Amino acid sequence: MNLGKLAGDAYKAMAGLDRFVSASTLPKPLLELVRLRASQINGCVYCVDSHSSDAKRAGESDARLHAVAVWQEAPFFTAQERAALAFTEAATRLSTGDVTDEIWQQAAEHFTEKELAALVVALATINAWNRMGVSTRMTPESYQA
Repeated sequence: MNLGKLAGDAYKAMAGLDRFVSASTLPKPLLELVRLRASQINGCVYCVDSHSSDAKRAGESDARLHAVAVWQEAPFFTAQERAALAFTEAATRLSTGDVTDEIWQQAAEHFTEKELAALVVALATINAWNRMGVSTRMTPESYQA
């Protein structure tokens, strides 16, 4: 199913959310890391492919990209990135937990209130994109049959 053609106005609205997040002061490399981690959790192969490729083109290292799935054990991430990744996991796994006060406070120590709001929007948006990608079984752009 091609949602872009069949639900074009919805796609445009989602793209508007992405533009809002991209215009925020959140670091672009961090945005790709949280988008990648949420996509891994949600099992969205299309978005994992897309965001790992985008991050790589923007200069992200292979070591950090490979370690996103195990970020808690990896030495490659800053305190700010760790706070964002913890927030990502909590906000993505709402059915099994919550964004605890501790996770919220940890994020609030590394982001301004406006940046934290943008992070919330970024996570809501990538989770919505993941659900579209998974439910329609989108094929990664890099896949060559």
